[in-house]
Amino acid sequence: MERLEQAQAVLKKYFGYHEFRPGQEDIITSLLQGRDTLALMPTGAGKSICFQVPALLLPGVTLVVSPLISLMKDQVDGLNNQGIPATYINSALSAAEVRHRLYEISAGKHKLVYIAPERLETDSFQSVLRRLDIGLIAIDEAHCVSQWGHDFRPSFRNIKPFIDQLPVRPVIGAFTATATAEVKSDIMTLLSLRHPDVYVTGFDRPNLSFAVLRGENKQKFILNYLQTHSRQAGIIYASTRKEVDSLYELLHKRGIAVGRYHAGLSDEERAVQQERFLYDDIRVMVATNAFGMGIDKSNVRYVLHYNMPKNMEAYYQEAGRSGRDGEPGECILLFGAQDVLLQKFLIDKSVENPERKLHELRKLQQMVDYCHTPECLRQYILRYFSEETAGGECGNCGNCDHDGEMIDMTVDAQKIFSCIYRMRERFGVAVIADVLKGSKNKKVQQLRLDELPTYGLFSQYTVQDIKTMIQRLVATQYLTLTEGEYPVVKLTPLAYAVLKSEAAVWQKQSRQKQVEVADDLFEVLRQLRKRIADREKVPPYVVFADSTLRELSQQKPQDRDGLRQIKGIGELKLQRYGTEFLEAIRSHLNQSELAEQAASEPAGQKTKGKKPAKKNAETASHLLTLALYQQGLELEQVAAERGLTVATVQNHLTRCSSEGHAVDWDRLIPPLYENLIVAVIQKIGCQALRPIKDALPEEVGYEVIKAVIGKHFSQPQSAG
Repeated sequence: MERLEQAQAVLKKYFGYHEFRPGQEDIITSLLQGRDTLALMPTGAGKSICFQVPALLLPGVTLVVSPLISLMKDQVDGLNNQGIPATYINSALSAAEVRHRLYEISAGKHKLVYIAPERLETDSFQSVLRRLDIGLIAIDEAHCVSQWGHDFRPSFRNIKPFIDQLPVRPVIGAFTATATAEVKSDIMTLLSLRHPDVYVTGFDRPNLSFAVLRGENKQKFILNYLQTHSRQAGIIYASTRKEVDSLYELLHKRGIAVGRYHAGLSDEERAVQQERFLYDDIRVMVATNAFGMGIDKSNVRYVLHYNMPKNMEAYYQEAGRSGRDGEPGECILLFGAQDVLLQKFLIDKSVENPERKLHELRKLQQMVDYCHTPECLRQYILRYFSEETAGGECGNCGNCDHDGEMIDMTVDAQKIFSCIYRMRERFGVAVIADVLKGSKNKKVQQLRLDELPTYGLFSQYTVQDIKTMIQRLVATQYLTLTEGEYPVVKLTPLAYAVLKSEAAVWQKQSRQKQVEVADDLFEVLRQLRKRIADREKVPPYVVFADSTLRELSQQKPQDRDGLRQIKGIGELKLQRYGTEFLEAIRSHLNQSELAEQAASEPAGQKTKGKKPAKKNAETASHLLTLALYQQGLELEQVAAERGLTVATVQNHLTRCSSEGHAVDWDRLIPPLYENLIVAVIQKIGCQALRPIKDALPEEVGYEVIKAVIGKHFSQPQSAG
């Protein structure tokens, strides 16, 4: 009991939490009692706390073995920010830096040391570690030791021999977010765990919503989604480098603050892109599965899959990078029939062992089944990981939320099936769509397909809309695609039943969820967090998580005692940031009160002899504009709401910025043009807008120029 009380005191002092999350207490107690422990905890459940708290209470140093260089730096930065002495040793350091850090470790200056498993391959490094007093070895991403896991790393097989050679065997803790029964068995055997306590805290992530959208126009969906979620951070996963580059270029040209990440980029470019995403300089990352593993960014609000992943372990780990802070996260998989063929191709290309190839294909089929299941998606995921469920609907997935509307597609489906039948099932999606559209291209005419009775039946639709309808019918198993470089569309028995009017086709028309609009105080605090993070050269979530900002904006504490009650604010962070956040909250409350007073006065009312009141009303007007803008409204929406012109709205924002109020100018500035506009203004000045406009590409509007001036060239007025 005494050790548990000590652990709770450590949790409050360093991490700012009053109680442990479910499962953490049992795992920490097991390690503190000197028992080997295997913990299966979903992403976001707080695995790191389970070895970081014991590290501060056990004698000697805790060695954290992790395959993730980026995670090492993130976690060490976070620990040091919380006043916990920690360091890491990996290939990113020079030999001199490694020697210096080993000296510091030997001198007892660090309680946690992160290393990559590859380090254990060198005899010289092992000899240094064997001289240390190691109280605990924590093995993160422990599933990597198993060849049946989704991310097998041969270097993890070096851990057991290293442990066996230590003069005093430390406590061993193994941690993973996803593991099937066979992988769990491998972890215990291959990592030399001795009669371990095994804790499965549950794979469910109640704060995440899941959805599978079949046959969508993927690019159109993503553009619409990013427009309604422009102020949130998210990841879009694609299966190939080519698709990542293509989607990145599309979003970049649309002025979206986006980055990309895949193995084809240089180490330097990947590092830059990753850092920009961590520091909230860009909101969207388009990436292959090379990105994200170990990225400890807590405020990712959505994960979109542009393609279906190869197995459920990979999908759940990638989707689980949303909502790590416990706040709501959205996970949407855009399924297309070509995804299955692509994943089969990738498996065939990368896996030589016949047994393992069969194993991977079986996992792929389970992923395909997930994309087609009409049952609760959450229940499907939990059953996959052998977790017993109560069944029924979760109310928070695309198959349970009932937000969509069921549409009778029977007549349109019959037209498509008839066209395919009359074309003798010899063509692909593109040619079928051209015939239904009534296209006059040469191929259709040369093959005399324009003579078919189904030619032009869908002339009112675009070709892409017709392709989307066909793809939905493939995804729902009315149609199938042959394998090969040029897939041919075939009818299934389900389609023949529809053609004979023996069955109907109903499809759910999904409705995109409306993003929750952040309140204006939350936005003020978010911008303050970004300024502090830039000043201290750490990612914003290291300062405070979104969940902490949300609680601050709801509770509005007025003093330090009030701040102590907010989750995520420990003593060190209270001392470091408390004053600035209290000042921001008080300032916001004062501005809100002023705005409410102005808004309560009847429009057009004139009070004789009270010029100060008139001045206050004028001041409050631009603050009201700012408040609406901070709630996520576009300039046009703010103008309509307030009965102003867009130019006046932007003038209000400029005035607010000059008075020192936080204005998110990035919402109005396409990243593609920002540096160019800054360079032009630096050359010719900003006294007049027309010369700037003339020197820029035609598509750059005055509102963008004003925003750049507000962001880079408007200095707050001095007080008094």
